[in-house]
Amino acid sequence: MLKTFSITDIGVMRKVNQDYIYTSEQPVGHLPNLFLVADGMGGHNAGDYASKVTVETIVEQIAASAERDPVRAFRESIREANRLIRTLAEQAPEMEGMGTTVVAASIAGSRLSVANVGDSRLYVVNRREIRQITRDHSWVGEMVQRGGIRREEARNHPKKNIITRAVGAEEEIQADFFTVQLEEGDTVLMCTDGLTNMLEDERIRMILAQSSDLVEKTENLVRTANDNGGRDNISVILIEPLV
Repeated sequence: MLKTFSITDIGVMRKVNQDYIYTSEQPVGHLPNLFLVADGMGGHNAGDYASKVTVETIVEQIAASAERDPVRAFRESIREANRLIRTLAEQAPEMEGMGTTVVAASIAGSRLSVANVGDSRLYVVNRREIRQITRDHSWVGEMVQRGGIRREEARNHPKKNIITRAVGAEEEIQADFFTVQLEEGDTVLMCTDGLTNMLEDERIRMILAQSSDLVEKTENLVRTANDNGGRDNISVILIEPLV
């Protein structure tokens, strides 16, 4: 059993919402549930089209798949989304260069399976800590991993928006996969960088700790990100597994 709530918000500064989210507490194909966050990029309508097509393709592929292993299901569906985005971009000049981040998650019992491409994130949060599970595929993310800059510097670095992997960017896509054992009291947070560029991790943890109501927690995250500038679209999925 799961409790979930999600919001996607255009933010304060943007005129178009290029984020796209999907949540299903019910089985999709052989997965017991499915959650997706995508943050599109590209001019005109290309970014929001890329995120929408990617999420819908992943859902369709998993729904039709005989695959029971979440990692293999994620890998196959993300590859198909990448192939489709590249094909569509080749067919329409106005879509050239479009792409998107994506984070996919599914929970079976206390086992959380995750896939990510790009710099949208998944965290596991409880009252003691906030732990980023996904790895940022971005210029600053890679610099942090190599010790070139501190994590605190990355949030305001002038190159923070340069991502190094995206659905649609390369012919062969490389996603990262993670498996996490959830414990009682853990909350899963999936989000685009419109949240994490506006709020430090510890501030996110504190906001989540201030309320016991899932809807209120989600709304407080989005409102605080907008109050801090809302420079990008903000998408949040919160999942409370009943472990």
